[in-house]
Amino acid sequence: MIVSTAPFIAGHRVTETKGQTFGLVVRSRGFSGNLIASLRSLGGGEIHEYTSLLEDTRRQALDRLVKNATLMGANAVISMRFDSSELAGTMSEIVAYGTAVVVVPDAGADQAVE
Repeated sequence: MIVSTAPFIAGHRVTETKGQTFGLVVRSRGFSGNLIASLRSLGGGEIHEYTSLLEDTRRQALDRLVKNATLMGANAVISMRFDSSELAGTMSEIVAYGTAVVVVPDAGADQAVE
């Protein structure tokens, strides 16, 4: 599955728009993870526990987006974006969303790479 943040895919032509697709994940660190992250925040710098949590959550949201687009009959997603928010001060919501489409290689497009 091709996933693009642009509204097009170079060298391809959209033949059908299937509609909006998304992948949503809500996650929370456990008590011990929050405690360790809170202690690290006292010293400043990157909080690796939260970075890891959000990276994993984004990957899972993207996987769900691709699964939903596939179920719709798409072979690509264009204009993909991530959005995030905090719920109840302890949970993170990450959503990946975009437009599920069917694309085919465009014979008229220049495929040469220099």
